[in-house]
Amino acid sequence: MPLSQPTEREHIHNRTVECNGYRRADGLWDIEGQLVDVKTYTFQNNERGDVPPGEPVHEMWVRLTVNDDLKIHAVEVVTDYSPFAVCKQVAPNFERLVGTSIGPGWRKRVRDRVGGVEGCTHIVELLGPVATTAFQTIYPLKNRENPEGTTRSSRPPRLLNTCHAFRSDGLKVKEIWPDHYDGPESN
Repeated sequence: MPLSQPTEREHIHNRTVECNGYRRADGLWDIEGQLVDVKTYTFQNNERGDVPPGEPVHEMWVRLTVNDDLKIHAVEVVTDYSPFAVCKQVAPNFERLVGTSIGPGWRKRVRDRVGGVEGCTHIVELLGPVATTAFQTIYPLKNRENPEGTTRSSRPPRLLNTCHAFRSDGLKVKEIWPDHYDGPESN
C-alpha cells in the first residue's frame, strides 16, 4: 500500500475516473473519460427515490476527438446517472470546445465555455484527466515514431517547465532537451 496504514475508518464514498486514448484509422485520436460516484449506503434523492449502495449517483462520459496538435474536432458527452434529470440538458453545450486546443490555459478555456450554469461540475472536472490522457496517448507514441524530432527543435517541448523534473534549469532537461536547458553549465 503506497500510503501509511490509516486509522480505523468506514468506507462512505467511491469515485472512479477512467480515461483511455485511442488512435483512429482516420489519423485523429479519441480520448475518452468516465466518472462514476457511488455511496456505500442507501440515500434518498428527491427525483430518483431511494438510491441503493453501489448504484451510481453520477456516471458521466466524455469523448474528445483531437488531432496531433490536440485541437478538438468533436466532443461527445453522455450522462447516464445524475441526481436530477435536468443535468442531462447541458451535454450539447460541451460542443463549444470544438476548435479549441488542449494545452496551456485549457482549464480556463473549459470554464469560460462550459463552466458554472453552462455545464456540469463533474464533466468539467473530468476534462482535466481527459486532457492529461491526451498528452499521455499522443506524444509518447509520436515521439517513439519520430525520435529525432523529439530532441532537437527550436520550439520548446510541451512538457518544459510543467513539473519539477522538466524544469528548464534541471538535469533532466539538460539530458533530454539540451537545446532548451538554461541552468548553470556545471550541472
